[in-house]
Amino acid sequence: RKNITSVGGKPLIAWTIETALRSPSLNRVVVSTDDPEIAEIAGEWGAEVPFLRPADLSRDDSPHIPVLVHAVEWLETNEGIKVDYVLLLQPTVPFRTTEDIEGSVQLMIKKDADSIVSVCEAPSHPFLVKRINQDETLQHFIEIPEGYLSRQKLPPAYVLNGAVYLVKRDVLINSGTFQTDRTYPFFMPPERSLDIDTQWDLYLANLILRDRYRSDDDQVWRKRDGKG
Repeated sequence: RKNITSVGGKPLIAWTIETALRSPSLNRVVVSTDDPEIAEIAGEWGAEVPFLRPADLSRDDSPHIPVLVHAVEWLETNEGIKVDYVLLLQPTVPFRTTEDIEGSVQLMIKKDADSIVSVCEAPSHPFLVKRINQDETLQHFIEIPEGYLSRQKLPPAYVLNGAVYLVKRDVLINSGTFQTDRTYPFFMPPERSLDIDTQWDLYLANLILRDRYRSDDDQVWRKRDGKG
């Protein structure tokens, strides 16, 4: 139930709903959930919740693809519409912006892509990641090619940050994947890539927002004092 945990004074899911509603490229903002309370809160913040998700798609380990397929098929069957693109916005990434959404849409059109997924620079380079053997000795997680002896010589590495998954409807339904050979990355900075998965992540999010609000207040006071 972390999606309705308070972050910066409002439910976590509200940050994503508000950002999506400000995006001119999106026709509808629909929340898929099996929880009536989450559905009610999502509706209060402006999202549509036309259905409750079936229990067999609502387990902790339920993957995203069947959930999205269910949402698309429900809308097309019950409302008689045809979906062209599907944009998954996970509520756990609250700091994505409308510009991130619009930039992903523009990249999709420019590249005529099957899908766009958001990425950020990997916090730990794969060549620096280790694993522990059964005898408790340390070993490289992957073999490191010769020549990469310093951090400055490491090739760029990126990870999915969970903020944006944009896919053509037919690719989603027919291929059941976000990633094909026509998938392109949308780059985001680390400060907008925080994915809240633990209590520590939640603490960091509130700390960031507290600092952001304090900075905004300082700007207002400087302007009032004639210093800004």
